[in-house]
Parts: sequence; structure tokens; C-alpha cells
Amino acid sequence: MRLRALALLPLAIALGCERLDPAPASGASGRAREPSAAVAAPGFTLPDLAGGLVSLAALRGRPVVIDFWATWCAPCERQVPVLNAFHAKHGDRIPVLGIAVDVDGASAVAPFVQQHDLRYRVLLGDEDLAQDYDAFGFPTLYVIRPDGTIHSAHVGVVSPEALESAVAEWAG
Repeated sequence: MRLRALALLPLAIALGCERLDPAPASGASGRAREPSAAVAAPGFTLPDLAGGLVSLAALRGRPVVIDFWATWCAPCERQVPVLNAFHAKHGDRIPVLGIAVDVDGASAVAPFVQQHDLRYRVLLGDEDLAQDYDAFGFPTLYVIRPDGTIHSAHVGVVSPEALESAVAEWAG
């Protein structure tokens, strides 16, 4: 499983861009869907590092930023300051959820979170959930609308400007 994820790393780096694309169509094609076609974000209830549970359904009514990442992913490490700054500015209105896909779970994720000072909520997920979102490279970031549908997706390190643009209608 790790070997497959490592093989996808160059693809994630190559696909990184400065804008968030409309949410992907269902399936593994990776093509962008039409913005008018609402696709429900796959639901989840995941543990966080503090031992609590976080459910996407419980956040309905608010936009949510979801970032799929892994401790072994160098671009994911570069995304941390962008998400920390976004969380500091908007975290009270727009939750940021970092979903770690490491197979070693908390034993790998907790030291990384402490060392890199992640300030947003970190959840322990897996590659199956990432695949449910069509996140086949890391980092992959999604903006979820308050109604629970996917607004946009971004593979690679997102710029602060692109992230701000993606949430502009709710950041007010």
C-alpha cells in the first residue's frame, strides 16, 4: 500500500496547480465535473488525535476544508503553513480537517503534528476514504459547501490565494 502511494507522489507533484478545480466526477478519471452538478461529499466519522470523533455530517451548515495528507509526503509538509494561516484566519467559521492516511495511524501522525506544529484538527483516516473522494495523490484538498456537496478540489500544494478564492463566498 505504501509503495502504491509513493508511486503516486510524482503525479501529485506534477498535477499541483494554483487554482482549485471544480470537484471531480465520480470514478477514477480525475476529470473535473461541471460546477453546477452537485456531488455529495462522502460521509465519515473519524477519530482525531485527542481521542474525539469528528463527523462530517455534524459540520453540515458550514463550509469545511478537508486536506488528505500523509507524514511521508514532502508536498504535504509544505502545505502545513498555508493551512495553519487559513485556520488562524477562518477556523471559527470554516473548519479545517487534515485527514492523515498513514497506515501506522497515531503512532506516525502524532509526532509529525507536534514537530510541524499543525494547528488545525487532524483526523486519522485511510486510503479507502481518500479513494472515496477520488484523492489519488497527496496532498489533495477539498472545499465542502455548507450543504455537504463538494465545491472544489485541488491536488498538490495549494497557494493561500487559491484557497482564499475557493472559500470567498463564505469567508465574509
